[in-house]
Amino acid sequence: MTIRRLNLRHRPRGFALIEVIMGGVMLGIGIAAVISITSRSLASQVKGENILVASWLADEKLSMVLVEGPETFPKIHDTYGTFEAPFEEYEYEIDIQEQGPRKPYRVLATIRWPNAQGTSEITVETLIAARLGEDLVPREPIEILDRDSRYFDEEE
Repeated sequence: MTIRRLNLRHRPRGFALIEVIMGGVMLGIGIAAVISITSRSLASQVKGENILVASWLADEKLSMVLVEGPETFPKIHDTYGTFEAPFEEYEYEIDIQEQGPRKPYRVLATIRWPNAQGTSEITVETLIAARLGEDLVPREPIEILDRDSRYFDEEE
């Protein structure tokens, strides 16, 4: 008498190979998605850094217009040019427009920099009042403020 063993775990041939191929395709899609997301996030980080640096540089130029005065600034500084190292790839343009008598000047600071698509730019606009008089007396506080006494107990 012959006893046959029944193989209950019988699978068609090649099924394991199809599973391996499908797993590899799914893994490839997942890796491609991660690489795509990573490259986009790096590009966004670089763009954000450039915008941040450009806003700092625009603030610097607007502060100089405020310090020198909108009438004097174009006489002693260039209103168009590039920044010094390490920001030599950034260009600036300062546009100062008089609004009329007893009105503040309209000042626009435009900062441009190169990127992969060409050139990017930001423009910051503000109003700056004219400096009145040549002899500006620095303001002094009415009462001298002792900052140390706020934070430290006085020693006896």
